[in-house]
Order: sequence, then structure tokens, then C-alpha cells
Amino acid sequence: MAPSGSRSIKRGCQRVLYWIPVLFIALIVAWSYYAYVLQLCIESIEDTGKKVVFLLVYHAIFIMFVWAYWQTIFTRPMNPLKEFHLSFSDKELLEREDRGESQQEILRRIAKDLPIYTRTNSGAIRFCDRCQLLKPDRCHHCSVCDKCILKMDHHCPWVNNCVGFSNYKYFMLFLAYSLLYCLFITATDLQYFIKFWMNGLPDTQAKFHILFLFFSASMFSVSLASLFIYHCWLVCKNRSTLEAVRAPVFRHGIDKNGFSLGCSKNFGQVFGDEAKYWPIPIFSSLGDGCSFPSCLVNADPEQPSSPTESNPANKGAAEGRQFPSKPLRESQSRLLASTPSWTDSDSAAEKERKGASNQGMTIEHEA
Repeated sequence: MAPSGSRSIKRGCQRVLYWIPVLFIALIVAWSYYAYVLQLCIESIEDTGKKVVFLLVYHAIFIMFVWAYWQTIFTRPMNPLKEFHLSFSDKELLEREDRGESQQEILRRIAKDLPIYTRTNSGAIRFCDRCQLLKPDRCHHCSVCDKCILKMDHHCPWVNNCVGFSNYKYFMLFLAYSLLYCLFITATDLQYFIKFWMNGLPDTQAKFHILFLFFSASMFSVSLASLFIYHCWLVCKNRSTLEAVRAPVFRHGIDKNGFSLGCSKNFGQVFGDEAKYWPIPIFSSLGDGCSFPSCLVNADPEQPSSPTESNPANKGAAEGRQFPSKPLRESQSRLLASTPSWTDSDSAAEKERKGASNQGMTIEHEA
């Protein structure tokens, strides 16, 4: 009993410690609200029209920022579906096997009917020992949450949550609105910050709030801008942070662009296909988080041509398994609706040429 009790106390202490960064951000935001609304707008700005405009715009940005942050923190990460978990009989069978190759045979048999197309670096089936499941594509085990997370991007201490399929859109909006929040404060506080150095402000408590408000907002703007630009690049490439560090391994080999469908469709996978929902922190991402449309053609000039393009047999095999066997959701399938099928177009053109050739031979024969 003692060891289990000590472990529970340790886990409780860890949970409290994990909330410290979130509490720090909450205190900074609460202070910035007090400093901007009360000390700057109400106490220092004398023009009523400017005061009203500043307060209206500030509160609109503030509400969206807090809403996105709340959704990022309290949206639970999605875990793999039950079909990816091993059954009791499969677990027993796997435990009885001592050899790794025999275990891989069992896992390959189980994965045969699942939409799994990525592998480990050694070409083995991706299997989680702790969760006892076959990992879906883009799924990783989080050591902090101690569970497998669908389309895991990273574990963020500032939100005390895993950023993955269920809340990646909220995380992007949180970065966007927090950056906009800091830039707005910096821009509107600048003239009063200059007055501070020119002794144009009355000697009140508001002077120091205006000074530190400008410094903190401008510093946060720089760090948030770099992070936001980086994640915008990831969205355009349809990669997670983990995939940017280590490219996914498909059956045909490593391909960092394996999930990229083009910039607009990559954006649609995260934000959805209805523009009215893009700026709102509500879930509109496409797909189920377990299967993803893939494009195993190198369209990125950064990446050299893969061996599959030069080998027709490998290319045909890759195209044969290009999309999951499991039916995609209707909205997810639309991502591929406008993608041209080069194989079909080539075969159609070839048939047309053969038809024209046969027709010419017939005319010549009749002549």
C-alpha cells in the first residue's frame, strides 16, 4: 500500500506543477487587462472617442484570445479507436512469442485490415507497448500524458495539454489571437510609452503600468510571431512538429511530403472547408484523426526525387496503396476531388491515340 500511495502523491504533485505555466500566463493576461483597460484607457486617455474605439477593439480581440486558449487547454486529446487496440486473444498470442519476427508477423496480420501505412525506421509495424495498440498514422505516445495521441504535434507546457488532432486548430487560433493581442497593445500603447520618456505623463501609478505593458507586449510579440510563422509553415506542408523533426516512414521509404496535398487542401485539413468557421475556436477539422489521405508524389522542390518515381513497379505499388482502404469521411474525400489522376489521363490519351491509329489503318486498308 505504501508504494502505491507514494506514487499517487507523486502524480498529484506533478499535476499541480504542470499547471504552473498556465497559471503564469493567466496572471500575465489578468494584469495586462487591468493595465490596459483601467490604467491606460480609463485613466490616461483623455479623448473619449479614442477611448471607446480602443476598448471595443481590445475586448473583441481579448474574448477571441481567451476563448481559443481555453479550448486549447481543456479539449481532451483524441486517442485511437478501439479497432486499433489488441484483443485479449491477440495480447496473449503476442506475449507467448519471444522472437521479434514472430511478433511482427502477428502485428502485420492485425494491421492488414487497418488504414496504417507508416512504419518504424526499420520497416516494422508501429506498436505501443504501454497502450497495447497499433499506432494509426501520425499517432505518437506522449510520455507526459502517458497515452497515444492522434496526429500528435507536441506536448505544450503553456497549455498543460497535448496538441494534436482534436485541438490543433485551437492552438493555431490561440497563437494568432495572442499575437494580435500583443501587437494591438504595443501599437496603441506606443505613443503613451514615448510620452513616458519625455515626461509627458502625469506622475501617477499608470506610468509604470504603461511602461511595463509596452515592454511585455513587444517581447511576447517577437516570440509569438516566430512560433506562429513556424506553425503556419507546418500547416502549409501538412506536417506536425514531430514529423518536421523526423519525417514519416511509409512502406516505400521515408517521405516528408507523404501527407501533403497542396497548400490549400493542407489548410483545409486543419481548419475545415467552410470559411465562416476558420476564425472561430470550434472544431471544424476534416477527417477522423486515424486515417489521412496521402500523396506519395514529391511535389516539394526541397526534397530530391524518391526511388519510387524512377522505378515503375514501385511507383505502381505506391499508387495502389495511396489512400486508406477504410472509407474517408465525405468532407475528407473532397480534399482529393480536384486532384488530377495522371494515370487515368495518361491511359485515356493512350487509348485515344490507339483509336486514331486504328482508324487510320482501317481507312488505308479500305483505300
